Amino acid sequence: MLRQLDPVVDPDLIIGSSTSDDAAVYRLTDDTAIVQTVDYVTPVVDDPYTFGLITAANALSDIYAMGAKPLIALNIIGFPAKVLPMEILVEILKGGACKVKEAGALLVGGHTIEDNEPKYGLAVTGLVHPGCVVTNAGAQPGDALILTKPLGIGIITTAIKGDMADDSVYHEAVELMSTLNGQAARIMIESGVDACTDVTGFGLLGHLYEMVVASGVGASLWLRNIPVLKQARTLASLGMVPAGAYRNLQYLNEKLKWEDGIEDVDKLILADPQTSGGLLMAVPGDKAEGVINLLLAAGVTGAKIGEIVQSATPFIFVR
Repeated sequence: MLRQLDPVVDPDLIIGSSTSDDAAVYRLTDDTAIVQTVDYVTPVVDDPYTFGLITAANALSDIYAMGAKPLIALNIIGFPAKVLPMEILVEILKGGACKVKEAGALLVGGHTIEDNEPKYGLAVTGLVHPGCVVTNAGAQPGDALILTKPLGIGIITTAIKGDMADDSVYHEAVELMSTLNGQAARIMIESGVDACTDVTGFGLLGHLYEMVVASGVGASLWLRNIPVLKQARTLASLGMVPAGAYRNLQYLNEKLKWEDGIEDVDKLILADPQTSGGLLMAVPGDKAEGVINLLLAAGVTGAKIGEIVQSATPFIFVR
């Protein structure tokens, strides 16, 4: 759709929409750039406060993926005020405010409209040095691919809606979705990486494909190394797969190469749309072990799930 609009060109626009990056970056001075993003979702859990926590963590993730520090946030709300009690909206906003505060940012207002179903999100502004911006376009052959949260969130939330997930699975998914990517981003910035993106609605495969296209490379994924939430594979086998996973796979169909024997359920897990998923980093090979050790020491999942390879055309090979 964006191709139908006039391209935005400005000497101070460091990152726009051309690389499908996580946020826009605009240079204010030689030492300061602002990072701007917006994201909102429909409820993935029934508890409104928890929904607020998760949604805020999801929106803040785009700022972290760019190597920036969150500064201020604005609420974006659609709410059926004639159907649901306003106390529900208050709890959603309390959850969002709590998570923004945890990130060290300020929640400074927002906008609400009447809608048929609840929708909540944030527009977030962050700060970064123009020379320290992390994009999805810098991946280099030989880089290790490191993932900081397990996959399967979309499958689990689908199972929750269908009353197919037990309490332990529910709580594990909620804990994962409401965890900020701030610690992972801090380690990424301190260690130095070539590229990064967060894994959200397009799934691991979709966001990795955006990275290889923007970087002019290919990628190889190692299925056995990719962390997955417990019971996600079992639930996917029972049909608890969101429609978005099928759409993601269909879109990427001609852009993927699969080793023989990989089952359809595993393909769907790799395409599973995530809410507040982890960071996917392209890390120079000689730094990979150190980055993983730092992530694990900070209590963050750190899994080396593949590598960037040289290629004249962008592709992903899963083996």
